[in-house]
Amino acid sequence: MTVPVLTDGGVTLRRHTDDDIDRCFEQCVDPLSVEWTTVPTSYTLDDARRFVRHAMPGGWATDQEWGFAVEYDGRYAGTISLRPHHGGEGEARAEVAYGSHPDVRGTGAMERALRLLLEWGFSEKGLHTVIWWANEGNWASRRLAWRVGFDIVPGVVRRWLPHRGELRDAWVGTLLSDDDRKPRGPWLDTPVLRLDGLTMRAPEDRDVPRIVEACSDPVSRHWLRHMPDPYGPADARAWIESRRAGAARGDVVTWAITDAATDLMLGALNLFSIDREDGQAEVGYWVHPDARGRGVASTATRAACRHALIDLEDGGLGLTRVDAIAAVDNHASRGALRGAGMREVATERSAMIIAGTPTDAVRYDIVAADLNAD
Repeated sequence: MTVPVLTDGGVTLRRHTDDDIDRCFEQCVDPLSVEWTTVPTSYTLDDARRFVRHAMPGGWATDQEWGFAVEYDGRYAGTISLRPHHGGEGEARAEVAYGSHPDVRGTGAMERALRLLLEWGFSEKGLHTVIWWANEGNWASRRLAWRVGFDIVPGVVRRWLPHRGELRDAWVGTLLSDDDRKPRGPWLDTPVLRLDGLTMRAPEDRDVPRIVEACSDPVSRHWLRHMPDPYGPADARAWIESRRAGAARGDVVTWAITDAATDLMLGALNLFSIDREDGQAEVGYWVHPDARGRGVASTATRAACRHALIDLEDGGLGLTRVDAIAAVDNHASRGALRGAGMREVATERSAMIIAGTPTDAVRYDIVAADLNAD
């Protein structure tokens, strides 16, 4: 059995050695590894020894798994492998798997390792297709697959991946040998915007109680459609995940609007239906009951629209127009849109269903020239 050595000069893929055992153990007891992989929850140093000395060499000996230790900065950084599916002629395909030691996350080492592995698999092993699977919610794994060009299928494969006695919903994507090794579309990160007394950042799990309070408020429920009733923490977490999914698709940017001094969530704002080809997007928001009347919505909306309309090279989205819509009787929302510098452009008849009744709505928009006219 010979395990090849692959390197780009900074990251090296090689066989596992006893020198990797301690750091392999550290990786497998790390909370994120426990959450997203199937390592035993009672993982021991003996388990790490068996993995290094037997499981990885055994995969090569049986041709069931081509597993490499990732070396970065002179030490073990993780494990990465291809698991071939043995079929007939012309059926050369494999599943990819990877996991990193916690102290190399964010360094780019695993992306470099994955590119080395894929190039070797396609060129040296003759693979036609590589498939990637991950539990729904494993955003780090998904982002790495996205960066190297995997075509990730929208939605989930329901109850597919086994995980400690249950079947979890899964994400899946494929990469072909002749595909470009680059992202297939944008992944829209949420920039931190610092305003007068406010900070706009990505929503996080610590915001769940405030989201529940706001989305259970009678005024919010009157104007916002399609919310679960009752609205609980699971609904708030599902909303946060849906916003992350929209960012990964490249058509949503979501901010939690927070108090700059305390980080208390005061509201939420979405740029959604983002179409960079046509240069369009729509903005929507809600404000927590105890933050109403303080100009939170208008200040945040103006900042979000500015981000949408400024050029790409200046850190914006480079769009040409942002739209918004509000029910004719929603005077607070309409005032916030006007305060943000948006212009009333049309009244749309029976455009919304409010409290079960068709309701006219007012359309607003803002273009880059409006910002320049300030």
